Formats: sequence, C-alpha cells, structure tokens
Amino acid sequence: MRARILLAVLLVVVVFASGSIASTGPHAKPQQWAIVNFTEPIAVQGHFLMGPVLIVHDDARMEKGEPCTSMYRFDRADGSRKLEVEFVCVPEQREACETTTISVTWNQRAGVNQLTNYQFAGDPEAHGVPWVRQ
Repeated sequence: MRARILLAVLLVVVVFASGSIASTGPHAKPQQWAIVNFTEPIAVQGHFLMGPVLIVHDDARMEKGEPCTSMYRFDRADGSRKLEVEFVCVPEQREACETTTISVTWNQRAGVNQLTNYQFAGDPEAHGVPWVRQ
C-alpha cells in the first residue's frame, strides 16, 4: 500500500517536472506579467481601470494573432483577479528598462489619461496599446 502511494507521488512529480522542463526549452513561449497601481483612472481599449492591475503578456498568443495582452483587476489581499480587457498589442523594440514602465497620454475627448504602451522591466520590447475611439 505504501509502495503504491510512493509510486503515485513519484509519477506526479515526474509529470510536473517534465512539463516544467519542456516549458523552459528554447522554443518556450513565455508569459510576462507585472502588477501596477493606477492611482488615477486610465482608459484602456474603452475600459477604465484604477487601482492594482495585473498585466499579462503571452508571446504564444501574439504569434497566433490572438489577444496577447490581458489586464485584470487585482486584489492584493487574496490574489484574486477579474479580467477587464484583452487586446492585440503593437510590439516595438526599445532599450530595456530597469522597472516596468507605463506610458499614457491625455485623451481630450474622454477627459482621462489613456494607456499608450507598457514595457516590462528588463525587456527590450514595449507593447503598444491600439486606440479605440470613444
């Protein structure tokens, strides 16, 4: 009985370990993420975000032409998140930055700052946010 449990646990560990090794190989499509805190309302693709926001970028989805950026309202207390907006970013090569950087511009028509791009710390690629007319 004990041997079966040990064998089952070992099998589970091997399966998860092999998945981890496979996902870190040379063809892995990484996800990048950062939690930012918008102290003022920010317009993103017609949605208004404020407070802690989890930004996730998925290279595999970008290569398929799918929405590669997802933004979630993030609860720091329990780690829960709620999807607010997804979109296909516009990649742009830049100098790598030391900290995650958010760029906004004033949208006169909406009367609010609008997210124009973001860049993760240490990454030489910025991600432009396409404009949605409001």
